[in-house]
Amino acid sequence: MKRKLIAAIGVAGMLFSVAACGGDDGDDGKKAGADGYAGETLTVWVMDGSSPDQWQKDLGAEFEKKTKAKVKFEVQQWNGIQQKLTTALSEENPPDVFEIGNTQTPAYAKTGGLADLADLKSEIGGEWTESLNNSSVFEGKQYAAPWYFANRVVLYNKKVWADAGIKDTPKTRDEFYDALKTIGEKTDAEPIYLPGQNWYHFVGLVIGEGGELVKKDGDKYVSNLDDPKVAAAAETYKKFQALSKAPKDKDEATPQQGEVFAKGKTGSFIGMGWEAGIAIKANPAIEKEIGYFTIPGVTADKPEGVFLGGSNLAVAAGSKKQDLAKEFLKLALSDKYEGQLAKLNGVIPNKESLQSNLKGNAPAEAAAPAAAVGGTTPLIPEWAAVENAPNPIKTYLTAVLNGKSPAEAAGQVEGEFNKRLAQQQ
Repeated sequence: MKRKLIAAIGVAGMLFSVAACGGDDGDDGKKAGADGYAGETLTVWVMDGSSPDQWQKDLGAEFEKKTKAKVKFEVQQWNGIQQKLTTALSEENPPDVFEIGNTQTPAYAKTGGLADLADLKSEIGGEWTESLNNSSVFEGKQYAAPWYFANRVVLYNKKVWADAGIKDTPKTRDEFYDALKTIGEKTDAEPIYLPGQNWYHFVGLVIGEGGELVKKDGDKYVSNLDDPKVAAAAETYKKFQALSKAPKDKDEATPQQGEVFAKGKTGSFIGMGWEAGIAIKANPAIEKEIGYFTIPGVTADKPEGVFLGGSNLAVAAGSKKQDLAKEFLKLALSDKYEGQLAKLNGVIPNKESLQSNLKGNAPAEAAAPAAAVGGTTPLIPEWAAVENAPNPIKTYLTAVLNGKSPAEAAGQVEGEFNKRLAQQQ
């Protein structure tokens, strides 16, 4: 499933008006009695492509049976959603429940736009995967609930690997590197297509090293690119990128790496499972040759760190239907509907126990093992401006690949990095 995971560019600066919208706790003073919430309609914003029609239909029917209230799903487009949601949360009748990008959540929480869901977490969130729930928590409080996620895997050409005599997919980082070297030595294929600025993969490597891209300096956040753990991630990226002919100053969309892979002369690339569709569209014959495996980590028992892109569900602080909204979340996030969503859309559910619903979906099965060890970009509102073009993380990577030491490259972008962090403080 292809979906846009929109970066939270400028969110915090756009949300100044949300905090003025105070929450009204208690559904206009109504509580569920014998007639439940009869006559009420709950408005739920979901993003285009996130929730299948069947999921909405089944959930809506059960919600109405349980509460006597109706649910109105309103599908939103990712393009322009930040401004639209910001405006809606500042008005008298905001959407009661809404989908929000996981990296966007801290910015909205900081401004007071999201209701505190601590009681919901204590009631139904005991088994939520910690790495997936982290983005729902801001300053120690539960402001959203984890809904679904996706992460990168290795997509590989089975024929190329077979031509190189490789029978098994690698389970460790060293085995992965050795397999790619073998492809380079025994075939005329490019072992891996890895552009120099596939920065979300780099974020995953930093997570795998246990590193952080920012650190606290007094009361503000500053660049942490000079940290040895970040440098180690950069060196790993450089080692693998040296096996690629991809440009060092472009990202995975310039050109689309799936289109490069479609030509049949590339052993592998690191991407989202849906990028296989790009390759198949460009060359339908490639479909039978595409395989997937989890990005290998240092040891076989722990996959490589990955960036977890995805969405949370939140309740508007200004909603007058707080209790009803939480009843909806209890049902939407239940094993039944989390499992159904995972099965229909091939996304990672919020509990490891529900990953069995991904069986038979090859890219999702490859992605799932890394979810528990994945992470995100820094979950602070100040991060939003960092991702604006030209992204200093991309500049850093290109500098390393062109021969600068990680420390020199960090020094080159530190000023711009810190300037952007300061914009949101």
